[in-house]
Amino acid sequence: MIKAVFYKKNGLFVGFDVSGHAGFSDSGSDVVCAAVSSAVMLSANLITDGFGTESKASAMDNKVSLWCGENDKCDVVIGSLAEHLEQISLEYEGTISIIIKEEKNHA
Repeated sequence: MIKAVFYKKNGLFVGFDVSGHAGFSDSGSDVVCAAVSSAVMLSANLITDGFGTESKASAMDNKVSLWCGENDKCDVVIGSLAEHLEQISLEYEGTISIIIKEEKNHA
């Protein structure tokens, strides 16, 4: 199962961690993994490169993480990613776990 954790601070989305494998099909032919990977990388690239938003991003060991400050652009992109993954999880039940946490502080 893919685990997607979204972080909010003061009501705004400020980061996410996405990891795991959907288990819908074999690795390399899993449409859920492909859809999630594409959406996550597009979101991260839009925030870091497209908007040039100050952020921390990493992709390694089957996990993508992104943290940015409290701003409208990050909120919209990360919120849209969360909604998109929710729609995928509704269509492909049991493949994605989505958690939204209110973050107090992040180092």
